[in-house]
Amino acid sequence: MEAERRPAPGSPSEGLFADGYLILWTLCSVLLPVFITFWCSLQRSRRQLHRRDIFRKSKHGWRDTDLFSQPTYCCVCAQHILQGAFCDCCGLRVDEGCLRKADKRFQCKEIMLKNDTKVLDAMPHHWIRGNVPLCSYCMVCKQQCGCQPKLCDYRCIWCQKTVHDECMKNSLKNEKCDFGEFKNLIIPPSYLTSINQMRKDKKTDYEVLASKLGKQWTPLIILANSRSGTNMGEGLLGEFRILLNPVQVFDVTKTPPIKALQLCTLLPYYSARVLVCGGDGTVGWVLDAVDDMKIKGQEKYIPQVAVLPLGTGNDLSNTLGWGTGYAGEIPVAQVLRNVMEADGIKLDRWKVQVTNKGYYNLRKPKAVYLFYGTKDCLVQECKDLNKKVELELDGERVALPSLEGIIVLNIGYWGGGCRLWEGMGDETYPLARHDDGLLEVVGVYGSFHCAQIQVKLANPFRIGQAHTVRLILKCSMMPMQVDGEPWAQGPCTVTITHKTHAMMLYFSGEQTDDDISSTSDQEDIKVTE
Repeated sequence: MEAERRPAPGSPSEGLFADGYLILWTLCSVLLPVFITFWCSLQRSRRQLHRRDIFRKSKHGWRDTDLFSQPTYCCVCAQHILQGAFCDCCGLRVDEGCLRKADKRFQCKEIMLKNDTKVLDAMPHHWIRGNVPLCSYCMVCKQQCGCQPKLCDYRCIWCQKTVHDECMKNSLKNEKCDFGEFKNLIIPPSYLTSINQMRKDKKTDYEVLASKLGKQWTPLIILANSRSGTNMGEGLLGEFRILLNPVQVFDVTKTPPIKALQLCTLLPYYSARVLVCGGDGTVGWVLDAVDDMKIKGQEKYIPQVAVLPLGTGNDLSNTLGWGTGYAGEIPVAQVLRNVMEADGIKLDRWKVQVTNKGYYNLRKPKAVYLFYGTKDCLVQECKDLNKKVELELDGERVALPSLEGIIVLNIGYWGGGCRLWEGMGDETYPLARHDDGLLEVVGVYGSFHCAQIQVKLANPFRIGQAHTVRLILKCSMMPMQVDGEPWAQGPCTVTITHKTHAMMLYFSGEQTDDDISSTSDQEDIKVTE
């Protein structure tokens, strides 16, 4: 038998075989990870499509999370989970694999009752098991709940009361829910059901229906800007939905304020309150919608407005006692308590009219601050402003010194927390009020002067107070801003006149150092549009 021929060591055929073997393993080492990555990406896409389909059809407000902020257990399989989905209305938390079961098994908050009952106090507790808030206590035995490392204990998604498994008796399961601490802010589902029935019967006597809820009932509507404060508003929306009726909570980027405020027309006269979560621009947007309600003849439904400031600046909210910015330093429940304790005040609003305008639009208006602020330090383009601008206060021409900026304000704070009109407090000037219809007009000598004013090393040039302010711009292009929105303005006449009053909520529970040192207290509050 002829022996099998093998390539001699070192022959060309042996080298070719070794090269092919090396190429094969190289391709495998390169293509296998690519294939695995592609397969994982495909599976991830399928799971995402599966979740989105459930989210779209579900009555729950499901949201994904990569990491729960506290020890969490799936409401279906009771296993400890690090990531998954949660409902930002009822608070259910579930693993991804149990999502469809949880969606079918558990009912979310009902914004309206299915039956036509007209009894407003007949709603039972809506209990869900597990994942109760930290530091919560049993309503029966008064001992701490949720401290065991497992799915345990119950929470009512309306009144937020918690109870141990062993304390949950049959009588307690059928107990009526009183909506807890925030019952005076919550719109009960049974109320909306009764309202719906009354509208079908063409009745609008809501006062009789609301009288059953008590005189202290001041329902609160939340209008939050989910894009404000590095998207912090989105998380706040969920926290408010858990504590209140989800029908009371609106994202103004999806539902415009004018549409959301129509809920006020289903409430008793002068009873509604609104909490605006956002910056001064969002507050102005809401107040414009309130003015539209007046035009429509809905004055009796006008709400009082409180502010939860997001982002930076927020001089209006600071003037009204709500601070310069909210970063989660206090719980949302405390925010609601502050709203309940706030007092109503009137707020002057103003109309800014620009005529014969030459408008120079800049695509990125927020970049205007950096552009003109940096340029002013080097070029001082606004120098000798008195030669480029004419100023009239209540129809009288005012002689100006060599300024680089004119500021017209009617709130106590400016520039992120500076009390501009009062200055260092070393000179006596007429105090500004929030409802006197007067504007304060001051001048600054440049960017360095503004910086000195911010740290209380200098005072502004106080020009005066007036009911009507008129500015005549003669320069070809001039930087301007209204309520924090800047632009480049050509020759024109700017007229500022009193427009109307807005009903705001002033919170006096916290005071800044400037408030404590000021002798005028609330008398020096100046307000803006």
